Amino acid sequence: MSQRRIAVTGVGVICAMGLNAAEMWESLRTGRSAIDRLTDPEFDHLRFHNGAAVHKYIPEEHFTPTSVDHMDRFAQFAVVAAREAVRDAGIEWTDALRQRSSIITGTGTGGQSTEDKGFADVYLRGRDRVHPLTIPRSMSNAGASHISMEFGITGPAFTVSTACSSSNHAIAMALQLLRSGAADMAITGGSEAPLSFGILKAWEAMRVVAPDTCRPFCKDRRGLILGEGAGMLVLEPLDIARARGAKIYAELAGAGMSADAKHITQPTVEGPVRAMRDALTDAGLKPEQVGYINAHGTGTPGNDPAETKAIREAFGAAAEKLAVSSTKSMHGHALGAAGAIEAVATLLGMREGILPPTANFTEPDPECDLDYIPNVAREAHIEAAISNSFAFGGLNAVLAFRALA
Repeated sequence: MSQRRIAVTGVGVICAMGLNAAEMWESLRTGRSAIDRLTDPEFDHLRFHNGAAVHKYIPEEHFTPTSVDHMDRFAQFAVVAAREAVRDAGIEWTDALRQRSSIITGTGTGGQSTEDKGFADVYLRGRDRVHPLTIPRSMSNAGASHISMEFGITGPAFTVSTACSSSNHAIAMALQLLRSGAADMAITGGSEAPLSFGILKAWEAMRVVAPDTCRPFCKDRRGLILGEGAGMLVLEPLDIARARGAKIYAELAGAGMSADAKHITQPTVEGPVRAMRDALTDAGLKPEQVGYINAHGTGTPGNDPAETKAIREAFGAAAEKLAVSSTKSMHGHALGAAGAIEAVATLLGMREGILPPTANFTEPDPECDLDYIPNVAREAHIEAAISNSFAFGGLNAVLAFRALA
């Protein structure tokens, strides 16, 4: 029996670059970085002052006051992005489809912002009680649960948490679920809202956050910039999508996953190589068929040279013709949501025939010697693309997309 092919028929996003896919695409197309100063006065006490926050987002424009009270910011983002993706896909709900649909989301921190406030109330302000909904607000599966309730979906629904690879792992799991026939439609992606004081202090302690901006693959890069937001995809079998006349962004052709099994924070070359090769094999793609890589590209000293070496090893001679960019230079590192936001960026680029750039690019690091599409987006119609996510803990997940005629 042949394996079901899976199409992406809807995308939704909210991040520093925009409140929806159209706004994000305008920023990607023009190479506009959304990294700027964090405005909360509390953040003035940090060693770094810049981030990629979602501006102009007003929760009450999207949810009732009661719903806002029930939902941490990360869960709100998940639902907002899912609504757009479902609307974009033109889904017409029936009871049967609700039963045969699945939700798989990723998040690294979940509702830790809610926990952060609760800890401050108890330990700093000496209050006797915290918000009564602290537990349901902070649980990592809240995004998936609220999406389920939003659309009445009663099929498989769960959350994956693998730090910065969470979204890609979630999307890979959704791919497998649909291929197996256990579901006929999936809403999948990830969400994150880590811009609270306690979480930022924890990142400050790691000394990996840049004091200025994110400059992936550059000689003068100084670290990552934290971001927030969500990205969601609607996936469905290609034959079903075509039969209903759906708009199709691309085929989600394959996924590869691996573990470094070496170090909790320092990346290896071997693990990412294996994940990229497995993604290509799963997708039935040859290295020379891939025209673009949305890189993990954090802008940290350790990641960028290791990823460059891994790409060269995985693609061999084909690496010389590859276009590579890190859109984290524009939307920041949204941790568990990063892969989903980057998947949306990749799909929009494939649809429009324009590859997003690596913004803030200055002088390349000699150890980073690939074509990183510096600063200016590039017109290119490509056959296939991959999107990399490599997490702390050495957990790697790579998605492979193929254009359809």
